[in-house]
Amino acid sequence: MEKFTLTLKSVPAKSRRTTLCGVVSSGNLEVLVEPIGMEDACEIEVSTSAHGFRDIWEAVLNDFAKEHESGGLRLSINDAGATPAVVSLRLSQAFEIASGDAP
Repeated sequence: MEKFTLTLKSVPAKSRRTTLCGVVSSGNLEVLVEPIGMEDACEIEVSTSAHGFRDIWEAVLNDFAKEHESGGLRLSINDAGATPAVVSLRLSQAFEIASGDAP
């Protein structure tokens, strides 16, 4: 298991609801969104079974922080080998639910 934490600059989130999205299983991941004290940064904790892909994770997560108002949130990601496209999709889903924009 590889674990790391990133703190990325981001615009403050409009809403801060604790949210759990996804299920850890083969080729998938879960994302827990929680409010934290920082306003201008997003803290992202990653636990993944895929070793040696930190550069790819950082690229996907940097894109996410730039595209979404996620400042003041902690994202805890538990991964079981999801592809970058699935990571982006699950992050967007979790953020949509946490921000109150989901139907």
